Formats: sequence, C-alpha cells, structure tokens
Amino acid sequence: QVQLVESGGGLVQPGGSLRLSCAASGSIFRINDMGWYRQGPGKQRELVARIRSGGRTNYADSVKGRFTVSRDNAKNTVYLQMNSLKPEDTAVYYCNVAYLKTAWDRYEYDYWGQGTQVTVSS
Repeated sequence: QVQLVESGGGLVQPGGSLRLSCAASGSIFRINDMGWYRQGPGKQRELVARIRSGGRTNYADSVKGRFTVSRDNAKNTVYLQMNSLKPEDTAVYYCNVAYLKTAWDRYEYDYWGQGTQVTVSS
C-alpha cells in the first residue's frame, strides 16, 4: 500500500503564488520519478512538471519560468512552487510517483494522488 498526501491548493488571485506538496509513504523501496499533472474544466489531464531522483526536471511549455518542481528524497516529498499564476492555471492538480516496492522489482509501479484544487480568480 502507498499513500500520497497532497496539500497546498486553494484560491489565489491572478499573479499570486501557491506551493503544493505531496508526501509519499508506505511500501516503497525507491521513488524514481515524481511529478504533477493537472486537469482543468473540460480538459484532459496534462503534465505540469516532473523530477527524477537525480534532480533532472521537465516542464510543460505553459508553465516554464513560472513553476518550479523540487523534491526531498529523505522525506519522499515533491513540491510545486507556482508563481505568476493565471486563470488558465485553474485545475485539479494531481501528484504522481513512479516507484519500486523492492530492490528486485524489474518494473516501476505508478500511483496517483487524490488531487488538490487550484483556482486562480479575482
């Protein structure tokens, strides 16, 4: 069993900032990728940002320069610092982890959080 606890969503005005957190716990040997996806009203779920265990990151073009993904491997936690927020960033944000349960696993497991609402509105 794996648990992902997301926090930090809410209502913010355009131009404001929010910081999302996602802490993973449970039957985890090692987390490889950690990331954030979002699903806006009437839209498909899309990648926002991901970070590998070594720190390599990738971002959606729409958030580059505004959002920063980071992680604390000791705490199995991933963060998303969101600055200069726009109304089009309004969405449910989901945490995702790709992990190994044991040192002998040949394939990663994939797990999603429940989502946290981010609303950008004046």
